[in-house]
Amino acid sequence: MNSHQNKSGSMRRKVLSVTGAMLMSSLLPATPILAADYALSGASDTILRVGRTADDKTNVPLYEYLRLSVASTQKDRGTISLNVGGWGRVDLADRSSFRKGADGDLQYGYLGFQCAKNNTVLNIGRQFVNEGVAAQRLDGIYLRSDLVAGFGAAAYVGQAVVTEPSLRGDDLVFGGRISQSNYKYYSLGVSALKSYASGSSYREEEGVDLWLHPVKQVDVTGRSSYNSLTNGWMEHAYTVSLSPIDNLRFFGDLSRINYRDYFFRVTTNALVFNPLVNGIDPNEKMLALGGGGSYTFKNLTLAADYKHYDYDVARAADYYGAKLSYYLPASYSAGASVHRMSGTENRLKFTEYRLFASKKWGPANLTLDVIDLNYDNPATMNDVKNAVTVVAAGSYQLLKDLQLGGSVDYSHNPFFDNDVRGLVKLTYLFEVNRSGEGGTKGEK
Repeated sequence: MNSHQNKSGSMRRKVLSVTGAMLMSSLLPATPILAADYALSGASDTILRVGRTADDKTNVPLYEYLRLSVASTQKDRGTISLNVGGWGRVDLADRSSFRKGADGDLQYGYLGFQCAKNNTVLNIGRQFVNEGVAAQRLDGIYLRSDLVAGFGAAAYVGQAVVTEPSLRGDDLVFGGRISQSNYKYYSLGVSALKSYASGSSYREEEGVDLWLHPVKQVDVTGRSSYNSLTNGWMEHAYTVSLSPIDNLRFFGDLSRINYRDYFFRVTTNALVFNPLVNGIDPNEKMLALGGGGSYTFKNLTLAADYKHYDYDVARAADYYGAKLSYYLPASYSAGASVHRMSGTENRLKFTEYRLFASKKWGPANLTLDVIDLNYDNPATMNDVKNAVTVVAAGSYQLLKDLQLGGSVDYSHNPFFDNDVRGLVKLTYLFEVNRSGEGGTKGEK
Protein backbone atom coordinates (compact mmCIF):
# COMPACT_ATOMS: atom_id res chain seq x y z
CA MET A 1 0.00 0.00 0.00
CA ASN A 2 2.77 2.45 0.90
CA SER A 3 4.66 1.83 -2.31
CA HIS A 4 1.51 2.50 -4.33
CA GLN A 5 0.84 5.69 -2.40
CA ASN A 6 4.36 6.93 -3.13
CA LYS A 7 3.97 6.02 -6.79
CA SER A 8 0.60 7.78 -6.99
CA GLY A 9 1.94 10.85 -5.19
CA SER A 10 4.92 11.01 -7.53
CA MET A 11 2.63 10.67 -10.55
CA ARG A 12 0.35 13.40 -9.17
CA ARG A 13 3.29 15.79 -8.74
CA LYS A 14 4.47 15.04 -12.28
CA VAL A 15 1.01 15.67 -13.70
CA LEU A 16 0.72 18.98 -11.83
CA SER A 17 4.18 20.02 -13.02
CA VAL A 18 3.42 19.11 -16.62
CA THR A 19 0.03 20.83 -16.47
CA GLY A 20 1.53 23.99 -14.98
CA ALA A 21 4.35 24.08 -17.54
CA MET A 22 1.84 23.51 -20.33
CA LEU A 23 -0.33 26.39 -19.15
CA MET A 24 2.58 28.80 -18.78
CA SER A 25 4.05 27.87 -22.15
CA SER A 26 0.63 28.29 -23.73
CA LEU A 27 0.57 31.90 -22.53
CA LEU A 28 3.69 32.80 -24.51
CA PRO A 29 2.04 32.68 -27.96
CA ALA A 30 -1.01 34.30 -26.41
CA THR A 31 0.91 37.40 -25.32
CA PRO A 32 0.17 39.39 -28.50
CA ILE A 33 -3.50 38.55 -28.10
CA LEU A 34 -3.53 39.65 -24.47
CA ALA A 35 -2.17 42.98 -25.65
CA ALA A 36 -5.69 43.53 -27.01
CA ASP A 37 -8.79 43.96 -24.84
CA TYR A 38 -8.73 41.64 -21.83
CA ALA A 39 -10.53 41.10 -18.54
CA LEU A 40 -9.03 39.82 -15.30
CA SER A 41 -11.38 38.51 -12.63
CA GLY A 42 -11.07 36.44 -9.53
CA ALA A 43 -12.43 35.46 -6.15
CA SER A 44 -10.84 34.65 -2.82
CA ASP A 45 -12.58 32.78 0.00
CA THR A 46 -10.72 32.62 3.31
CA ILE A 47 -12.48 30.23 5.70
CA LEU A 48 -11.71 29.50 9.34
CA ARG A 49 -13.53 26.52 10.87
CA VAL A 50 -13.68 25.61 14.56
CA GLY A 51 -15.00 22.29 15.86
CA ARG A 52 -14.34 19.11 17.79
CA THR A 53 -13.14 15.77 16.41
CA ALA A 54 -14.64 12.37 17.26
CA ASP A 55 -11.96 11.91 19.95
CA ASP A 56 -12.88 15.30 21.51
CA LYS A 57 -9.93 17.33 20.22
CA THR A 58 -10.17 20.91 19.05
CA ASN A 59 -9.99 21.16 15.27
CA VAL A 60 -9.16 24.57 13.70
CA PRO A 61 -8.42 24.33 9.97
CA LEU A 62 -7.82 27.50 7.94
CA TYR A 63 -8.73 27.25 4.24
CA GLU A 64 -7.99 29.50 1.29
CA TYR A 65 -9.90 29.03 -1.98
CA LEU A 66 -8.61 31.11 -4.89
CA ARG A 67 -10.06 31.39 -8.41
CA LEU A 68 -8.50 33.48 -11.20
CA SER A 69 -9.45 34.05 -14.82
CA VAL A 70 -7.92 36.23 -17.52
CA ALA A 71 -9.69 36.44 -20.89
CA SER A 72 -8.99 38.24 -24.13
CA THR A 73 -11.72 38.70 -26.74
CA GLN A 74 -11.17 39.28 -30.43
CA LYS A 75 -14.15 40.46 -32.45
CA ASP A 76 -13.98 37.77 -35.13
CA ARG A 77 -11.66 35.25 -33.49
CA GLY A 78 -13.48 34.45 -30.27
CA THR A 79 -12.01 34.37 -26.78
CA ILE A 80 -8.85 32.97 -25.28
CA SER A 81 -8.72 32.56 -21.50
CA LEU A 82 -6.64 31.18 -18.67
CA ASN A 83 -8.60 29.77 -15.73
CA VAL A 84 -7.02 28.60 -12.48
CA GLY A 85 -8.58 27.52 -9.19
CA GLY A 86 -7.21 25.79 -6.13
CA TRP A 87 -7.28 25.54 -2.37
CA GLY A 88 -4.91 25.27 0.55
CA ARG A 89 -5.37 24.28 4.18
CA VAL A 90 -3.31 24.62 7.31
CA ASP A 91 -4.36 23.09 10.63
CA LEU A 92 -4.01 25.55 13.50
CA ALA A 93 -4.84 22.77 15.98
CA ASP A 94 -5.23 18.96 16.06
CA ARG A 95 -2.08 18.18 14.08
CA SER A 96 -2.49 14.48 14.77
CA SER A 97 -0.86 11.59 12.95
CA PHE A 98 -3.75 11.08 10.53
CA ARG A 99 -3.73 14.73 9.37
CA LYS A 100 -0.96 16.31 7.34
CA GLY A 101 -1.10 19.67 9.12
CA ALA A 102 -1.16 21.36 5.73
CA ASP A 103 -2.58 20.34 2.36
CA GLY A 104 -3.75 21.78 -0.94
CA ASP A 105 -4.86 20.93 -4.42
CA LEU A 106 -5.18 22.42 -7.88
CA GLN A 107 -8.91 22.03 -8.59
CA TYR A 108 -8.65 23.25 -12.16
CA GLY A 109 -6.15 25.01 -14.38
CA TYR A 110 -6.66 25.18 -18.10
CA LEU A 111 -6.23 27.31 -21.18
CA GLY A 112 -9.51 27.79 -23.03
CA PHE A 113 -10.34 28.81 -26.57
CA GLN A 114 -13.91 29.72 -27.58
CA CYS A 115 -14.57 30.47 -31.22
CA ALA A 116 -16.93 33.21 -32.31
CA LYS A 117 -19.02 30.71 -34.30
CA ASN A 118 -20.60 27.27 -33.77
CA ASN A 119 -20.06 27.32 -29.97
CA THR A 120 -16.68 25.69 -30.53
CA VAL A 121 -14.72 25.24 -27.28
CA LEU A 122 -11.21 23.84 -26.74
CA ASN A 123 -9.82 23.44 -23.20
CA ILE A 124 -6.30 22.21 -22.38
CA GLY A 125 -5.26 21.37 -18.82
CA ARG A 126 -6.96 20.31 -15.58
CA GLN A 127 -10.72 20.72 -15.91
CA PHE A 128 -14.09 19.20 -15.08
CA VAL A 129 -15.76 17.42 -18.01
CA ASN A 130 -19.52 16.83 -17.91
CA GLU A 131 -20.66 15.09 -21.07
CA GLY A 132 -23.30 12.36 -20.75
CA VAL A 133 -21.83 9.48 -18.71
CA ALA A 134 -18.71 11.55 -18.00
CA ALA A 135 -18.67 13.65 -14.83
CA GLN A 136 -14.91 13.64 -14.51
CA ARG A 137 -12.05 15.84 -13.33
CA LEU A 138 -9.45 15.41 -16.01
CA ASP A 139 -5.86 16.39 -16.88
CA GLY A 140 -6.13 16.58 -20.64
CA ILE A 141 -7.91 18.03 -23.65
CA TYR A 142 -11.62 18.72 -24.20
CA LEU A 143 -13.23 19.81 -27.49
CA ARG A 144 -16.86 20.45 -28.40
CA SER A 145 -18.67 22.15 -31.27
CA ASP A 146 -22.03 22.53 -32.97
CA LEU A 147 -22.19 20.86 -36.37
CA VAL A 148 -24.98 20.99 -38.97
CA ALA A 149 -28.72 20.24 -38.81
CA GLY A 150 -28.82 20.54 -35.02
CA PHE A 151 -26.05 18.01 -34.42
CA GLY A 152 -23.24 18.60 -31.94
CA ALA A 153 -20.20 16.63 -30.82
CA ALA A 154 -17.79 16.61 -27.89
CA ALA A 155 -14.63 14.62 -27.20
CA TYR A 156 -12.00 14.44 -24.44
CA VAL A 157 -8.81 12.54 -23.61
CA GLY A 158 -6.45 12.61 -20.66
CA GLN A 159 -5.77 11.21 -17.21
CA ALA A 160 -8.44 11.08 -14.50
CA VAL A 161 -7.70 13.05 -11.34
CA VAL A 162 -7.82 10.60 -8.42
CA THR A 163 -9.03 12.20 -5.19
CA GLU A 164 -7.20 9.75 -2.90
CA PRO A 165 -3.69 8.46 -3.71
CA SER A 166 -4.35 5.14 -1.93
CA LEU A 167 -6.85 4.17 -4.63
CA ARG A 168 -6.10 3.05 -8.14
CA GLY A 169 -6.97 5.47 -10.93
CA ASP A 170 -7.20 5.64 -14.70
CA ASP A 171 -3.91 6.04 -16.57
CA LEU A 172 -5.83 7.06 -19.71
CA VAL A 173 -9.47 8.04 -20.11
CA PHE A 174 -11.23 9.16 -23.27
CA GLY A 175 -14.74 9.46 -24.63
CA GLY A 176 -17.31 11.76 -26.12
CA ARG A 177 -20.92 12.63 -26.77
CA ILE A 178 -22.99 13.17 -29.93
CA SER A 179 -26.24 15.13 -29.69
CA GLN A 180 -29.09 16.24 -31.89
CA SER A 181 -31.30 19.06 -30.69
CA ASN A 182 -33.74 21.84 -31.35
CA TYR A 183 -33.29 24.53 -28.70
CA LYS A 184 -37.05 25.04 -28.42
CA TYR A 185 -38.32 21.48 -28.21
CA TYR A 186 -35.78 18.73 -27.48
CA SER A 187 -32.22 17.50 -27.08
CA LEU A 188 -31.06 13.88 -27.41
CA GLY A 189 -27.56 12.66 -26.60
CA VAL A 190 -25.51 9.46 -26.82
CA SER A 191 -22.22 9.22 -24.93
CA ALA A 192 -19.44 6.76 -24.12
CA LEU A 193 -16.40 6.62 -21.86
CA LYS A 194 -13.48 4.19 -21.80
CA SER A 195 -10.37 4.12 -19.66
CA TYR A 196 -7.26 2.02 -19.13
CA ALA A 197 -5.07 1.29 -16.11
CA SER A 198 -1.84 -0.71 -16.33
CA GLY A 199 -2.67 -1.59 -19.93
CA SER A 200 -6.08 -3.15 -19.29
CA SER A 201 -9.64 -1.84 -19.41
CA TYR A 202 -10.57 -0.04 -16.20
CA ARG A 203 -13.95 1.52 -17.04
CA GLU A 204 -16.34 1.19 -19.97
CA GLU A 205 -19.59 3.15 -19.77
CA GLU A 206 -22.25 4.20 -22.27
CA GLY A 207 -25.32 6.33 -21.84
CA VAL A 208 -28.22 8.25 -23.33
CA ASP A 209 -29.72 11.53 -22.12
CA LEU A 210 -32.71 13.59 -23.17
CA TRP A 211 -34.62 16.82 -22.66
CA LEU A 212 -38.12 17.14 -24.11
CA HIS A 213 -40.21 20.30 -24.21
CA PRO A 214 -43.11 19.48 -26.55
CA VAL A 215 -45.29 22.32 -25.27
CA LYS A 216 -44.71 25.29 -22.96
CA GLN A 217 -46.22 23.56 -19.94
CA VAL A 218 -44.24 20.28 -20.10
CA ASP A 219 -40.59 19.44 -19.43
CA VAL A 220 -39.07 15.96 -19.41
CA THR A 221 -35.43 15.24 -18.52
CA GLY A 222 -33.69 11.93 -18.09
CA ARG A 223 -30.62 9.77 -18.47
CA SER A 224 -29.65 6.10 -18.52
CA SER A 225 -26.10 4.74 -18.16
CA TYR A 226 -24.70 1.26 -18.74
CA ASN A 227 -21.53 -0.45 -17.43
CA SER A 228 -20.04 -2.72 -20.09
CA LEU A 229 -17.50 -4.30 -17.73
CA THR A 230 -20.18 -5.51 -15.30
CA ASN A 231 -22.81 -5.93 -18.04
CA GLY A 232 -25.44 -4.03 -16.08
CA TRP A 233 -27.38 -0.78 -16.08
CA MET A 234 -25.85 1.66 -13.63
CA GLU A 235 -28.68 4.17 -13.43
CA HIS A 236 -32.01 5.28 -14.84
CA ALA A 237 -33.22 8.73 -13.74
CA TYR A 238 -36.19 10.58 -15.28
CA THR A 239 -38.23 13.61 -14.22
CA VAL A 240 -41.36 15.18 -15.69
CA SER A 241 -42.69 18.64 -14.81
CA LEU A 242 -46.15 19.97 -15.68
CA SER A 243 -47.33 23.58 -15.23
CA PRO A 244 -50.91 23.94 -16.46
CA ILE A 245 -50.96 27.55 -15.21
CA ASP A 246 -48.18 29.89 -14.13
CA ASN A 247 -48.58 29.47 -10.36
CA LEU A 248 -49.39 25.73 -10.32
CA ARG A 249 -46.76 23.03 -10.85
CA PHE A 250 -46.75 19.23 -10.68
CA PHE A 251 -43.76 16.90 -10.96
CA GLY A 252 -42.95 13.22 -10.97
CA ASP A 253 -39.62 11.39 -10.91
CA LEU A 254 -38.33 7.86 -11.18
CA SER A 255 -34.82 6.56 -10.57
CA ARG A 256 -33.24 3.14 -10.46
CA ILE A 257 -29.67 2.43 -9.26
CA ASN A 258 -27.79 -0.87 -9.22
CA TYR A 259 -25.04 -0.42 -6.61
CA ARG A 260 -22.68 -3.09 -8.03
CA ASP A 261 -22.63 -1.35 -11.41
CA TYR A 262 -22.95 2.27 -10.20
CA PHE A 263 -20.16 2.21 -7.57
CA PHE A 264 -17.78 0.11 -9.68
CA ARG A 265 -14.15 1.32 -9.42
CA VAL A 266 -14.57 4.64 -7.63
CA THR A 267 -11.83 7.15 -6.77
CA THR A 268 -12.75 8.01 -3.19
CA ASN A 269 -12.84 5.75 -0.12
CA ALA A 270 -16.23 7.15 0.89
CA LEU A 271 -17.80 5.24 -2.03
CA VAL A 272 -15.94 1.94 -1.70
CA PHE A 273 -18.21 -1.05 -0.94
CA ASN A 274 -18.45 -1.20 2.87
CA PRO A 275 -21.97 -1.90 4.21
CA LEU A 276 -20.93 -1.43 7.86
CA VAL A 277 -19.31 2.00 7.36
CA ASN A 278 -21.16 3.77 4.55
CA GLY A 279 -24.09 1.44 3.83
CA ILE A 280 -22.91 0.76 0.26
CA ASP A 281 -23.68 -2.93 -0.27
CA PRO A 282 -22.80 -4.33 -3.72
CA ASN A 283 -25.96 -6.43 -3.61
CA GLU A 284 -28.20 -3.41 -3.11
CA LYS A 285 -30.60 -2.12 -5.74
CA MET A 286 -32.71 0.98 -5.25
CA LEU A 287 -35.92 2.08 -6.96
CA ALA A 288 -37.33 5.51 -6.09
CA LEU A 289 -40.66 6.72 -7.39
CA GLY A 290 -42.24 9.99 -6.34
CA GLY A 291 -44.06 13.16 -7.18
CA GLY A 292 -45.67 16.26 -5.83
CA GLY A 293 -46.97 19.70 -6.55
CA SER A 294 -46.91 23.33 -5.48
CA TYR A 295 -49.23 26.32 -5.70
CA THR A 296 -48.17 29.94 -5.30
CA PHE A 297 -50.55 32.70 -4.31
CA LYS A 298 -48.82 36.08 -4.36
CA ASN A 299 -45.89 35.59 -1.92
CA LEU A 300 -47.15 32.37 -0.34
CA THR A 301 -46.34 28.88 -1.63
CA LEU A 302 -47.88 25.60 -0.49
CA ALA A 303 -46.12 22.41 -1.59
CA ALA A 304 -46.57 18.67 -1.00
CA ASP A 305 -44.38 15.75 -2.05
CA TYR A 306 -44.16 11.97 -1.77
CA LYS A 307 -41.42 9.48 -2.56
CA HIS A 308 -41.34 5.70 -2.24
CA TYR A 309 -37.95 4.00 -1.82
CA ASP A 310 -37.70 0.28 -2.56
CA TYR A 311 -34.41 -1.40 -1.55
CA ASP A 312 -33.51 -5.06 -2.14
CA VAL A 313 -31.36 -5.24 1.02
CA ALA A 314 -32.47 -2.35 3.26
CA ARG A 315 -36.14 -2.87 2.32
CA ALA A 316 -38.75 -0.21 1.64
CA ALA A 317 -39.45 3.26 3.01
CA ASP A 318 -41.85 6.13 2.27
CA TYR A 319 -41.11 9.83 2.66
CA TYR A 320 -43.93 12.35 2.39
CA GLY A 321 -45.02 15.72 3.70
CA ALA A 322 -45.84 19.36 3.06
CA LYS A 323 -44.17 22.77 3.17
CA LEU A 324 -45.53 26.30 3.55
CA SER A 325 -43.22 29.20 2.67
CA TYR A 326 -43.45 32.97 2.40
CA TYR A 327 -41.12 35.04 0.24
CA LEU A 328 -40.79 38.79 -0.03
CA PRO A 329 -38.18 39.67 -2.70
CA ALA A 330 -34.93 41.18 -1.41
CA SER A 331 -36.24 41.47 2.13
CA TYR A 332 -37.64 38.48 3.98
CA SER A 333 -38.47 34.79 3.68
CA ALA A 334 -39.71 32.16 6.12
CA GLY A 335 -41.35 28.78 6.13
CA ALA A 336 -42.12 25.52 7.85
CA SER A 337 -42.38 21.92 6.77
CA VAL A 338 -43.42 18.56 8.19
CA HIS A 339 -42.37 15.25 6.65
CA ARG A 340 -42.78 11.64 7.66
CA MET A 341 -40.24 8.90 7.02
CA SER A 342 -41.93 5.53 7.35
CA GLY A 343 -39.54 2.63 6.79
CA THR A 344 -39.07 -0.96 7.86
CA GLU A 345 -35.92 -0.24 9.89
CA ASN A 346 -36.13 1.72 13.14
CA ARG A 347 -33.67 4.38 11.93
CA LEU A 348 -36.13 5.12 9.12
CA LYS A 349 -39.12 5.69 11.38
CA PHE A 350 -39.31 9.35 12.32
CA THR A 351 -41.15 12.64 11.80
CA GLU A 352 -39.15 15.57 10.49
CA TYR A 353 -40.01 19.15 11.53
CA ARG A 354 -38.30 22.17 10.02
CA LEU A 355 -38.47 25.94 10.53
CA PHE A 356 -36.43 28.41 8.49
CA ALA A 357 -36.22 32.16 8.04
CA SER A 358 -33.98 34.79 6.49
CA LYS A 359 -33.93 38.56 6.73
CA LYS A 360 -32.00 41.28 4.93
CA TRP A 361 -31.16 44.60 6.60
CA GLY A 362 -29.26 46.78 4.19
CA PRO A 363 -25.76 45.26 3.85
CA ALA A 364 -26.56 42.51 6.39
CA ASN A 365 -28.17 39.11 5.86
CA LEU A 366 -29.29 36.74 8.62
CA THR A 367 -30.61 33.18 8.31
CA LEU A 368 -31.85 30.58 10.78
CA ASP A 369 -32.64 26.92 10.06
CA VAL A 370 -33.92 24.43 12.66
CA ILE A 371 -34.51 20.71 11.93
CA ASP A 372 -35.88 18.17 14.43
CA LEU A 373 -36.09 14.43 13.76
CA ASN A 374 -38.52 12.83 16.19
CA TYR A 375 -37.76 9.07 16.32
CA ASP A 376 -40.47 6.50 16.97
CA ASN A 377 -38.07 4.13 18.77
CA PRO A 378 -35.42 6.13 20.67
CA ALA A 379 -34.15 2.98 22.41
CA THR A 380 -32.65 1.84 19.10
CA MET A 381 -31.10 5.29 18.48
CA ASN A 382 -28.88 5.54 21.59
CA ASP A 383 -31.92 6.70 23.60
CA VAL A 384 -32.16 9.89 21.56
CA LYS A 385 -35.78 10.86 21.00
CA ASN A 386 -35.11 14.11 19.15
CA ALA A 387 -32.16 14.70 16.83
CA VAL A 388 -31.89 18.48 16.57
CA THR A 389 -29.82 20.58 14.18
CA VAL A 390 -29.69 24.39 14.41
CA VAL A 391 -27.81 26.53 11.91
CA ALA A 392 -27.51 30.31 12.36
CA ALA A 393 -25.64 32.23 9.68
CA GLY A 394 -25.05 35.81 8.71
CA SER A 395 -23.06 38.02 6.37
CA TYR A 396 -22.20 41.70 6.10
CA GLN A 397 -21.11 43.59 2.99
CA LEU A 398 -18.09 45.50 4.25
CA LEU A 399 -17.25 46.97 0.86
CA LYS A 400 -18.60 46.58 -2.65
CA ASP A 401 -16.26 43.67 -3.28
CA LEU A 402 -15.60 42.47 0.28
CA GLN A 403 -18.02 40.40 2.37
CA LEU A 404 -17.63 38.96 5.87
CA GLY A 405 -19.78 36.00 6.86
CA GLY A 406 -20.05 33.34 9.49
CA SER A 407 -22.19 30.55 10.90
CA VAL A 408 -22.69 28.48 14.03
CA ASP A 409 -23.98 24.89 13.80
CA TYR A 410 -25.37 22.98 16.78
CA SER A 411 -26.47 19.36 16.70
CA HIS A 412 -27.70 16.78 19.15
CA ASN A 413 -28.14 13.32 17.61
CA PRO A 414 -27.53 9.59 18.22
CA PHE A 415 -23.80 10.08 17.52
CA PHE A 416 -23.01 13.34 19.39
CA ASP A 417 -24.58 14.61 22.61
CA ASN A 418 -23.75 18.23 21.86
CA ASP A 419 -21.74 19.19 18.82
CA VAL A 420 -20.97 22.86 18.13
CA ARG A 421 -19.09 24.06 15.06
CA GLY A 422 -18.27 27.55 13.88
CA LEU A 423 -17.15 29.12 10.63
CA VAL A 424 -15.89 32.55 9.59
CA LYS A 425 -15.63 33.40 5.89
CA LEU A 426 -14.09 36.41 4.17
CA THR A 427 -14.89 36.75 0.45
CA TYR A 428 -13.15 39.15 -1.90
CA LEU A 429 -14.17 39.60 -5.55
CA PHE A 430 -12.29 41.64 -8.11
CA GLU A 431 -12.46 42.41 -11.81
CA VAL A 432 -10.31 44.57 -14.09
CA ASN A 433 -11.04 45.33 -17.75
CA ARG A 434 -8.31 46.89 -19.88
CA SER A 435 -8.07 47.95 -23.49
CA GLY A 436 -5.27 47.01 -25.83
CA GLU A 437 -3.82 50.52 -25.54
CA GLY A 438 -3.19 49.93 -21.85
CA GLY A 439 -6.02 52.06 -20.52
CA THR A 440 -8.40 50.81 -17.90
CA LYS A 441 -11.90 50.35 -19.25
CA GLY A 442 -13.37 49.56 -15.87
CA GLU A 443 -12.39 48.22 -12.49
CA LYS A 444 -14.30 47.03 -9.48
